[in-house]
Amino acid sequence: MFIEKTSSGVIYMTSPNIQATHAFTTRHGGVSQGIYSTLNLAQKADDDPQNVKENYTLICNALNIDASDLVCSSQVHGNHVRIVKKEDTGGLFKPNSHKADGLITNTPSVALMVFTADCVPILLHDPIKNVIGAVHAGWRGIALNIVGEAIKKMEATFDCKPENIKAAIGPCISKCCYETDSDVADVLPDFSVKHGEKFMVDLKQANHQLLIKSGVQDIEISDECTSCKCDKYWSHRKTKGKRGTQGAIIVLT
Repeated sequence: MFIEKTSSGVIYMTSPNIQATHAFTTRHGGVSQGIYSTLNLAQKADDDPQNVKENYTLICNALNIDASDLVCSSQVHGNHVRIVKKEDTGGLFKPNSHKADGLITNTPSVALMVFTADCVPILLHDPIKNVIGAVHAGWRGIALNIVGEAIKKMEATFDCKPENIKAAIGPCISKCCYETDSDVADVLPDFSVKHGEKFMVDLKQANHQLLIKSGVQDIEISDECTSCKCDKYWSHRKTKGKRGTQGAIIVLT
């Protein structure tokens, strides 16, 4: 079971499966106002940049990490996995031209971060080789097996063994709420169920099966749905795009 934690008013989720310092943030505990209330981590929204900066300070303080150690990428719903080094850090609002939906590193004090608002956040940790990963997996990324690419790159770059890697699939939109047209069902047929003229798609199980096929055995899945719990999490669908963004963060300390 994922565990809800509160530090200085910031509410976030953790997985007992991941031994490295980490968090799946919620929308609670920040200082943003209006439709971004309160813990909005979206850097490119119309939110006041000073409020966003303070939100980052709050979550980083909660995790006892430095905001300048964060590394993000421009997420494009692809399957590129970026190997992150210390020189890639720089913190909030650093100009970033790197396009990647997966990040991996074995460098301590480098905080990997991916963003979601219904898509699937996945955190990875190999406690034997001391390697971590963060993955953003929407349906397009799942079709391209982004999480499998992250596992392969952890193997090839850091000599990780998949059976040693722990995985946590965080809060995202669940099958109960993810109604799609046939375009999604056509590329994820094993995880789609007909629902009238639409389809209900299970993104969590799709990622779970891709992890198993990659050799990962220890996987924990959040039972929370961002759409059902839109009072706790940002949901793009529920708010029709008028929303903030949450993050999944992991760091070797």
